[in-house]
Amino acid sequence: MQKILPYIFFLGIIFSVFSQENDTIKKTDSIDLITLNHLKGRVISVTNKKALQSAHVINLNSVRGTITNDNGQFEISAKPNDTIFISYIGYQSIKLKITKDLLKGNELEIGIHEKIVNINEVTIKAHKLIGVLVIDAKNVPEDKYSRIYINGLPQAYETGKSSNSYSSAINAIFNPVDFWYNKLGKKPKELKRLKKLKEGDQMRNMMEQKYSREVIMNYLDMSRKELNDLLTECNYSTRFIEKASDLQIVEAFLQCYDNHKAIKKGRVKQDIIHLKDSVNSATSKYN
Repeated sequence: MQKILPYIFFLGIIFSVFSQENDTIKKTDSIDLITLNHLKGRVISVTNKKALQSAHVINLNSVRGTITNDNGQFEISAKPNDTIFISYIGYQSIKLKITKDLLKGNELEIGIHEKIVNINEVTIKAHKLIGVLVIDAKNVPEDKYSRIYINGLPQAYETGKSSNSYSSAINAIFNPVDFWYNKLGKKPKELKRLKKLKEGDQMRNMMEQKYSREVIMNYLDMSRKELNDLLTECNYSTRFIEKASDLQIVEAFLQCYDNHKAIKKGRVKQDIIHLKDSVNSATSKYN
């Protein structure tokens, strides 16, 4: 028994040393992870080197976003191979691929260029109104689009549904809704990220302020024309497509996608989907 005791004591010392080393490694790893998981930067104008306050910085992989402070500075969680999307009103948006070197703790200075904006021609259409409400109300073009609300937002927006019927496989090829439904079915991650845009308060607020469609187009891998064609096919008006915020466009796309999914799976017939108008048609309007 006396001979065994020294061995037990010796093994206890070895175990203690290994445990301390293990704890040290874990602490070191956690420190490294904290460093590697945060990207710090400052967004400025290339033209005058001025800091850009309230620029949007979004991690397209984690669907997390932040806004630059008064000095154009930001901090966002990221890891190698993530893509950071940076946008500011009146400036060209950029995408930044994250590498290990960018996550070493140094603040990056990111310069973006001013955007050249072409003003489109505006056409004004007149209605023959005489000033008598009862008569004028009959002469105003009827609004065939429904309106619904997003929780937390003051303004209403349209809902739509695909109004065309495709009886053959050949016709379905040219159906934008069917095409993107099939394409996104093979990209569940992109669709999941698109849905996450409206889940967190920070991202919802940012998407409510955006009108560029760029983040949406990145997730859906489509051009602006393709997105507009898709929303038109979903029976959304040209006015809504042009004026809606990015958050409203996300809601509109997902509404159309879910309707089409139900049709494809035979849960409902295409001609019996009815979307309830939750806002009085006489008083609903865009903000």
